[in-house]
Amino acid sequence: MTTMEPASSADQEPSRQPVETHTTHGPLSPLGQWAQDARDAHAVAQSLARTSFVPKEMQGRPDLVTAAILTGAELGLSPMASLRSIDIIQGVPAMRANTMRGLVQAAGHEVWVDDDSNETRAIVYGRRKGSDIVQRSVWTMDRARNLGLANRENYRRQPGVMLVARGTAEVCRLIAADVLLGMPYSVEELDDGGETSTPRPKSSPPKRRTAKRKPVDEAPELDEPEPEPAAEPSDERPTSEPTGGETS
Repeated sequence: MTTMEPASSADQEPSRQPVETHTTHGPLSPLGQWAQDARDAHAVAQSLARTSFVPKEMQGRPDLVTAAILTGAELGLSPMASLRSIDIIQGVPAMRANTMRGLVQAAGHEVWVDDDSNETRAIVYGRRKGSDIVQRSVWTMDRARNLGLANRENYRRQPGVMLVARGTAEVCRLIAADVLLGMPYSVEELDDGGETSTPRPKSSPPKRRTAKRKPVDEAPELDEPEPEPAAEPSDERPTSEPTGGETS
């Protein structure tokens, strides 16, 4: 008869392998932190790119979604706010005008629309924080017409909104270029074809004068008369003529 010996505790528990961990020595560098954020953003973008919560240009493009999230993070926007506020127009990332205004106002600067603005004219003012200088942008339908924008659908359906958007973007550039971080033009501006200012009136370049100047006729050389010799003084005294009759 055999007896069963109790198994030792070492036999009951499986052998434990040391867990390999990645430790970082000290804080990450700014570039290392950015790379880590990019990996995290790309992981989120894989799911978001399959939804309609992203613009059409980014749907199915997790790389663009990642770039939009990272760009928005530099501007202080949350990931979803970035996807709502940043579009890709003709290959150029841009913010909407109301997003630009929100960022500029959040930084402490002032942007406001004049009460006299209407469907044919928009007046937008802006003032940088701590400054007394007020910048002013006026956009009218005449100005839009000169740029060939008046016949576009957005300008026909909501001209006042488009004019305010143009003026807002212009003022934000003037008072807070540092807030926009390299994205100075709004979606509305780039969607209009990239025209951002009133073109100068076309005029033909001034023609250069090619006519040669007529040579100036040189005056003929004249023989200068020789100077007359000075009269030599005489030692003789002049005799005076009698002025009256003879005396007897």
